[in-house]
Amino acid sequence: MSSTATPTRLEVEPKGGPAIFDVLWSRPLIGVVVALALVSAFADLSASFTPRGPLTAPQAYITLGVALAVGLLAGLAIPSRWLLLLGPVAFVALFELRRIGYVGASIDAPSFGSTLEIIAFFVGRVLPGVVTLLPLAVGAALGVHLAARLGHPGALALGAFGWTITGAAVVFLAVVAIVIARPASTAPIPGSDGAPPGSLAELVEIDVNGSRQALMIRGRSVDNPVLLYLHGGPGGTDLGAMRRDVGLEQDFVVVTWDQRGSGRSYPSIDPTSELTVEQMVDDAIAVTGYLRGRFGVDKVYLVGQSWGSALGVMAAAERPDLYHAFVGVGQMVSFVETDRMFWEDALAWAETRGDSRLADQLRENGPPPYDDIRKYGPVTSTEHQWNPYPGFDPDNEMPAILFVPEYSVIERVNAFRGFFDVATVLYPQLVDVDLRVDIPSLEIPYYQVMGEHEPRGRALPAGEWFEMVRAPYKERLVFEGAGHRANFDRPARFAELMRSIDTPTD
Repeated sequence: MSSTATPTRLEVEPKGGPAIFDVLWSRPLIGVVVALALVSAFADLSASFTPRGPLTAPQAYITLGVALAVGLLAGLAIPSRWLLLLGPVAFVALFELRRIGYVGASIDAPSFGSTLEIIAFFVGRVLPGVVTLLPLAVGAALGVHLAARLGHPGALALGAFGWTITGAAVVFLAVVAIVIARPASTAPIPGSDGAPPGSLAELVEIDVNGSRQALMIRGRSVDNPVLLYLHGGPGGTDLGAMRRDVGLEQDFVVVTWDQRGSGRSYPSIDPTSELTVEQMVDDAIAVTGYLRGRFGVDKVYLVGQSWGSALGVMAAAERPDLYHAFVGVGQMVSFVETDRMFWEDALAWAETRGDSRLADQLRENGPPPYDDIRKYGPVTSTEHQWNPYPGFDPDNEMPAILFVPEYSVIERVNAFRGFFDVATVLYPQLVDVDLRVDIPSLEIPYYQVMGEHEPRGRALPAGEWFEMVRAPYKERLVFEGAGHRANFDRPARFAELMRSIDTPTD
């Protein structure tokens, strides 16, 4: 019964532990300082080297291993199970303080007003936390158990329940490590007897104006014309969408570029001060230069979809000498005008169907443009509800297009993060873009491809610009049954179009 007068566990004199732990355990304040220093150093290093969380498999493995070690040492320094909670909490607080100044919807102050905001929180904080906070807590549990085994009378060894929970966490982390280990890959070009001679199928990273950016390059023959594809967004990625149909690969070397901060190029997002419209144009021109040098061609074909169609126009206008022709799919002309018409159509739809919650939210936000990128959610995320069409295929959209071998697991997470974070930085800059004012003429042939079911917010400005733009040759095609991503909704027709212009006339 005298044991009820024993001091708190951290004040009990140790019995038989190693000398260094005798000092820590007999002076609890020193142990607290040591544990806090370990967690603080881990948070500081993480914020310095991986401020957005681990972006690659090696970074994830290093983070996981260091988190386990820090948790283990902190658990030995303070043999209290409270550390399982306080350690991760302290890390999060210190980490968030140290990475203030980094920009992006996935790491900005959390908000949960829409599905997109919830997804941004999940991919920006929850998933990175799996390889940081969970191993930190597991390490702390093992550290407390080890302290008990080494003789600290106030530490509680893991019992059956504790070992069950800890063991399950270890197994889960092992599975995560195994899943992360699978690298991205792209299959060889198919042929009757293996890949045809001279074919090419690879994923590469190249230096683009000082940052590492990713390309998928596929073609039946390296002697075919080169086609550079610019994805939409900004912040999107289309490697998976481009892999759904191999028609273009038969006649072109098809190069699908993940732009700065997007998809497999997400690690290049920082510094975001360099994420500008002008920089994206320079990047497109630099990628073109790489392709010209690698494949020994003077010019390439340029295709852009959605945001990529505006980027392609700007690149073609600046360096027409680099391109045979430009094909704009779902052509964007004025982002502000498009968004305002989207807002009007979404509001009218909400009022018609009696969705007072959506209607009130749209009225409260008012028509675009918005300073807060999150306000675009109710406008853009409802497009396929107020503009449905029979040919819409969700397998051509995120997230379905991410589940291909061309992305590793971490790169799939990065693709979502890029979708949110690049748009946060770049989209507000597009307020001033209006091709009707900025680019009244092109010096190369121009083809505009629109879907039959393209919303008026895009179709009307695109039609106006097509009528006024001057070009050596221009042609407008409307794909029956298609929507905004007409090249993916009707891939065979798009490949046929490209084949019809694949012989340079300049």
